[in-house]
Amino acid sequence: MPLPDDDHTGSRIREQRRLARLTQRELADRIPYSLSLLNQVECGARPATPGFVAAVAHALRVDSSKLTGPPAVTALPADRLLALVAPIREALDCFDLGPNPDLADSRPEPVLVTEADALCQQVRATHLRAAAKALPALIVELTHLVWTAPSTAGWRALSSAYRTAHDVALKLDHPDLARVALDRMGWAAGQASDPCIEAVQRYKRATLWRSATSTPLITSGQALLAGQTSREALAVTGQLHLGLATVAAKAEDATAVESHLAAAREMADRVGGEAADVHWLSFGRVNVRLHELGTAIVLNDFDRALGQARSIKLPASTLTSRRARYLVDRALAEMEAGSAKTSLRYLAEARKVAPEQTRHLPGTRATIRGLVHMSRRAPDSLGGMALWVGM
Repeated sequence: MPLPDDDHTGSRIREQRRLARLTQRELADRIPYSLSLLNQVECGARPATPGFVAAVAHALRVDSSKLTGPPAVTALPADRLLALVAPIREALDCFDLGPNPDLADSRPEPVLVTEADALCQQVRATHLRAAAKALPALIVELTHLVWTAPSTAGWRALSSAYRTAHDVALKLDHPDLARVALDRMGWAAGQASDPCIEAVQRYKRATLWRSATSTPLITSGQALLAGQTSREALAVTGQLHLGLATVAAKAEDATAVESHLAAAREMADRVGGEAADVHWLSFGRVNVRLHELGTAIVLNDFDRALGQARSIKLPASTLTSRRARYLVDRALAEMEAGSAKTSLRYLAEARKVAPEQTRHLPGTRATIRGLVHMSRRAPDSLGGMALWVGM
């Protein structure tokens, strides 16, 4: 079943009505408007007047903003979210201010390098809040370090911290801040003179906001690694091909998608196993298969996506963030196949595995919305899931 492509007040009224487990007749009986008008508003044939919206909101016991506009997807209250994000923004702003006079007793380089790796692992395990709280102080200390005792290891660690800041900001629905973090990452990568890190930075820029510059950014990253055959370079090159496959899927170019997936498979075979220790990536055969699933979904080839999803067996070592993404993709594919109960089960499993990440993934909302439209009366479990994501 295709996802509904309407996004208007009437469609949101229909969603909220079904989440309240009411038929159109039952809702019409609770408002001073006819069943015929309600039906026409829900299907988009008639506009919803302010009075109509107010009456429906009162009957459904929801705020009218849930009916008149897309709800916010931020998981945390605004004040708590700001408390996490604002210190990261301030830390990113200190990159060109030189040594910090308040850090005469800063921790030694090996300790900071180790912490940068640890925070990266926290994000990959979807412990976003813990990483967000520790990140600003680390960035400040690493910035002081590279100004007072610059070294390749220090610049690489700072690049890692900036990459972590990007991931946290993006997962907390702050794409503008994520872009600033990537700019800082590019600056630090250039100072480290590490082409692999520079290539990863361009890949992340390309996939943050897919636009006309996405393909040139990734191919410029590939050019930085041309002729290099180290395991590190092969893993990054393979990841760049996966990025190009994703961009091609967005452009509905199935031929280019398969070409880049094939190149990524070749790189995975040459790398052997999962390269989980290469510049915060985890490239390998499993990652390629997950991208095959993801690109099939983007191309709306749900028969193929479902077959791929059902054939993937994730090893126990799979990153939590990657496992959650697979479960959401699997839920979406099952929903499209009409398997509502199975879809909801995989969505619930994703929520259990990585609640912070699952709440923010676009596929989560798309799946819940599709399940609501499939249900004459949404079951309590689906209603609870919709409430959890803010629908």
